[in-house]
Amino acid sequence: MISLLVSIIVGAISGWLAGIIMKSSHGILVNIILGIVGGAIAGALFGLIGINFSGLIGGIICGVIGACLLIFIVRLIKK
Repeated sequence: MISLLVSIIVGAISGWLAGIIMKSSHGILVNIILGIVGGAIAGALFGLIGINFSGLIGGIICGVIGACLLIFIVRLIKK
């Protein structure tokens, strides 16, 4: 239960940071959701290629990378 809460908080921070980095106009709630989903997807993809982000900072870095990619993909789809 605690790890789920920590994952959501890390994803929220990641989404917020990705929104700032990508200058996203989707809104804070969408950025938080993208951070949570992006962190899960990026964590799985990095795990497949052998890169392991561990700890709180590693999770935030992984989440920011994933959320930035998702924001980029959402922008491409909207065009």
